[in-house]
Amino acid sequence: MSIEIERKFLVTNDSYKDMAHHSDRIAQGYICRQGGNSTRVRVRGEKGFLTIKGPSLDGGLSRYEWEKEIPASEALELMKLCPTPIIDKQRYLIDFGGHTFEVDEFYGENEGLIVAEVELSSIDEEFDRPSFLGEEVTGDAKYYNSSLSRYPYKCWNNEEC
Repeated sequence: MSIEIERKFLVTNDSYKDMAHHSDRIAQGYICRQGGNSTRVRVRGEKGFLTIKGPSLDGGLSRYEWEKEIPASEALELMKLCPTPIIDKQRYLIDFGGHTFEVDEFYGENEGLIVAEVELSSIDEEFDRPSFLGEEVTGDAKYYNSSLSRYPYKCWNNEEC
């Protein structure tokens, strides 16, 4: 099992699209979420993945993560076990200043939300910030994908949800 260290930011403009060297459509659902742990199934492009994550540590900067590639057909079958809404997003990969930034543009129930993440090798690692990075939301649980699948972005300012 490895520890994932990442920081998360809101995105302020669409310059990331011109900077991206690759993008994939991603569908993901959560089989189980309990006590900060989650079991996620994902289809990214033509591949499937099963991921288990532990609770957030260090104020949301790090957490345990285990991931295994599985056939996309099996991932799609497992997705039937997930409550809706299923997370639907386009992920853009941007290389900047020696790091790869992942920008997720959400669709469906989370339409309008765009966040960027950067994985680091240590909690205090410095990194250059591309122009599209806005407010840091690292550790704010409402921006976790597992939270967005329970309480989607469209409901944040809508009392009917």
